[in-house]
Amino acid sequence: MSPNIDLELMMTDDDRTLGDILQSRARQQPDETAYIYLKGGEHDEISVTYGELDRQARTIAATIQGACRPGDRAILLYPPGLEFIAAFFGCLYAGVIAVPAYPPKANRNLSRLRDIVDDCRAVLALSTQQIGNSIQGHWPELRWIATDSLDGSLANGWQARAIDPRALAFLQYTSGSTGTPRGVMVSHRNLVHNSECIRDRWGHSASSVGVCWVPQFHDLGLIIGILQPVYVGYKAVLMSPTAFVQKPFRWLQAISRYRGTTTCGPNFSFDLCVSKVTPEQRATLDLSSLETVMNGAEPVLLSTLQNFAEAFGPCGFDRRAFRGGYGLAEGTVFVTTSHRLPKGPNARSLSRAALEQHLVAGSTERDAQDIVACGPTAGDQELVIVHPDLHTRCKADQIGEIWLKGESVAQGYWERPEETARTFHAFLDDTKEGPFLRTGDLGFLHENELYVTGRTKDLIIVRGRNHYPQDIERTVENVHPTLRLHCTAAFSVREQGEERVVVVQELKRDHGNVDLEQLTADIFRAVAEEHELSLHAIVLIADGNISKTSSGKIQRSTCRRRYEDGAFQVLLQTTFAVSTKRAPMDRAAFLQRFQRLDAEECRAQVELYLIQMLRSIRQGLFYIDVHQALVKIGLDSLGVAEVRSALEDDLGMAFPIPTLMDMSLRDLAEEILRGAATASLEGVRKGADGLSDAEVTTLLEDMLSLEGSNRA
Repeated sequence: MSPNIDLELMMTDDDRTLGDILQSRARQQPDETAYIYLKGGEHDEISVTYGELDRQARTIAATIQGACRPGDRAILLYPPGLEFIAAFFGCLYAGVIAVPAYPPKANRNLSRLRDIVDDCRAVLALSTQQIGNSIQGHWPELRWIATDSLDGSLANGWQARAIDPRALAFLQYTSGSTGTPRGVMVSHRNLVHNSECIRDRWGHSASSVGVCWVPQFHDLGLIIGILQPVYVGYKAVLMSPTAFVQKPFRWLQAISRYRGTTTCGPNFSFDLCVSKVTPEQRATLDLSSLETVMNGAEPVLLSTLQNFAEAFGPCGFDRRAFRGGYGLAEGTVFVTTSHRLPKGPNARSLSRAALEQHLVAGSTERDAQDIVACGPTAGDQELVIVHPDLHTRCKADQIGEIWLKGESVAQGYWERPEETARTFHAFLDDTKEGPFLRTGDLGFLHENELYVTGRTKDLIIVRGRNHYPQDIERTVENVHPTLRLHCTAAFSVREQGEERVVVVQELKRDHGNVDLEQLTADIFRAVAEEHELSLHAIVLIADGNISKTSSGKIQRSTCRRRYEDGAFQVLLQTTFAVSTKRAPMDRAAFLQRFQRLDAEECRAQVELYLIQMLRSIRQGLFYIDVHQALVKIGLDSLGVAEVRSALEDDLGMAFPIPTLMDMSLRDLAEEILRGAATASLEGVRKGADGLSDAEVTTLLEDMLSLEGSNRA
């Protein structure tokens, strides 16, 4: 077929591919700018028109056609820039399956790239001459093509082929938590359908202007940042993730200069702007052009939206532009997003305790968790909330797994039929509806909007209570300014047959003379107070050492594996392991001790007894503040019930559980002393601790010690 034939006129909308759409743009608007890339993130521009991009894609496609067959896989290894875009469309033109990957630096991170190459059985690698020269020796089995050195006249040799929309367009390798990456199979039809969903929901038009820093090999950066502009026909301004992270002002500066209307990013990108953009820089910004700003984090934080809107409202930013969003590679990328609303995305303040039981309920001031709405599904996609074990629809007040059905759902995992069947071909047990994609995410629907609460595989369950790791991570990172935001991983490990919680936290590079042991103590206390949870270990690590996906999400399972392997660059690691043995207390000896000690020593004796008791009930309770309520030092309601039982057994004293929960250890000690002073010998019974006064003093001094800890 001649490349001059107008393919678009021969097809229905369902038959179009993004390659067809780019060819149409090149014919109809050849001189219009498609992309501007900002080298360094600021003023040094490189641009390409639709006509130029089409010619570059045809040049690459012609070369590919001479090197492999349709359906073969080609690894794309490019630095941020326009070369990647031409190579991706070149693969679409040639009917070759593109495999975007992160180019390793200085021969590092080769193991992951090796896993991807081996898994997809690639036959071709597309890259720049510089990158190819540095790493191609590691893959002699691949044919390497340096696309930046190709002769443009090769474009005339491209042979256009009709592409089946059901054929695979690319493999999106998830940078998820498992050791072996999985390739999500995205078809041409998936791409077009998802692109239309984005256009329809966000109201994009030819007059829109996109600004994006998200990595091009990540689904968010690729489909929303790069492919959506071609699908709709608007200009996109791009910069590298490094340029943004080094100077977050560059992102907002580009929006201001180019009158950007649409952009996206996760929580940390908005938080970085709030903390790093100076008042002088803000004074130069005009963000009034923004119409759509999607926060696609996991989860979307209300505080992030509020802080950004407050900081940049004086720059013309309209909080109505904010949209909460939810998506995943298995759904191509885009699943839901909120509408443009007067105050930004809706949010609900829910009971944290109810959420831990997978229930949706109103909150009190002390028990509040804000959850931001991610909006309704776009297009004709269907979303249901399902009990992850029973495979039946959840009730309105229940949290369940998010299941998805629609044309944007990808085709499965590359050459993993069992995982594909388990994840992509789920059916409801009662109604037999399906097939659905099991997302692995937890949430609920309210007034047709999705609220995401966590992930099934990341859920931490300790003594029957559900803890969402992102909640623990937020608590930890706010303990001290030297802790890096969005660089915390909370996960569970099995110790002595029980689920224990570990926190790994990055420190800023200039943490200086911060007392790391005191910082560890503060983290322990904060988690205990906020979550009624006693940590098993706290690992403070060097800057840049946490495991993240390419879009900045924490890889908790990878962090767990690195913790177990001792693979972190550790500044201080503290493991809280204590004996569960508790000395019995004899009634007579207990009262005799009071007779020979003064009041202060008596209280110290009772406090020591209580400390030993608490540590026996909850291993790991090292940082016990005698002035804090029991529920704020790491005891949940079940633990308080155990304290009540122990007090009855040891001393014959009964306290109501609600009263105990709000009592501090010191208050409890004083209540015990008052009871002992007024009770008969029958009122306080059982056991002597057998400790001398010197031993009492030593153990009291050890109350906040780190005995049993492992430092590195």
